[in-house]
Amino acid sequence: MNKFKPTLFIVCALVLAHGFLPAETPKIPREKFHLFLLVGQSNMAGRGKVAEADRKPHKRVLMFSREKKWVSAVDPMHFDKPRMVGVGLGRTFGIAVAEGDPGIHVGLIPCAVGGSPIRSWEPGGYHGQTKSHPWDDSLARARAALRDGTLKGILWHQGESDSNPRDAEVYEKKLHDLVARFRKALDAPDVPFVAGQMGIFPERPWSDAKKQVDRAHRDLATKVSNAAFVPANGLTHKGDKVHFSADACRELGRRFAKAYQGLGDR
Repeated sequence: MNKFKPTLFIVCALVLAHGFLPAETPKIPREKFHLFLLVGQSNMAGRGKVAEADRKPHKRVLMFSREKKWVSAVDPMHFDKPRMVGVGLGRTFGIAVAEGDPGIHVGLIPCAVGGSPIRSWEPGGYHGQTKSHPWDDSLARARAALRDGTLKGILWHQGESDSNPRDAEVYEKKLHDLVARFRKALDAPDVPFVAGQMGIFPERPWSDAKKQVDRAHRDLATKVSNAAFVPANGLTHKGDKVHFSADACRELGRRFAKAYQGLGDR
């Protein structure tokens, strides 16, 4: 009589329930394991409706879990607001980059925090909604992940929480400071930094403050080295006039990948 093997049962249960295998540190040469930091607020974290295809693993695209373990990159990737997270741009970005270079694995490090203003992305900054420290937490996660791979890019999508008259005035300076701090803290002085445009939804016209924040994103590539801007034209919201739909997030991920691949020194 065959005896039941609990370990096998647990593995199968995890695969069926979550779509990925239990994590182990990947046996990949560090120089071939390309890591990307995903930072910003809710449209980076993702709020799109998850479909079956979003939970299909890609054998060369991994994500750094909340427990700081490498697992297959499936949506939802983030955990900032567990009851709200969904499809974001990260998974599609990772697949596009991996398929553009068959010799690498891609590791995504989810660190976005929904609703977080840029001031919470400063040392010691606190975000009350999630009771988190976005800057400090992202650095801790990035440094843990970098033991296994090489940082190849920082992806940023944020700005809605700063689109008010007071914060918009200082947004560009804070954004430039953020880029410099990330590069210094992670010992990656020339790492690509890619910023995405906020949603352009006709049902919710932009204020002057939002236009000012948008200019900071648009002008980044002309004022900061090895940086790129990703437009959001034509992308739709999920029905709330704030968050990109799942299809829009997937397209945004492809646009981020194209912008990253278009930068020179990677």
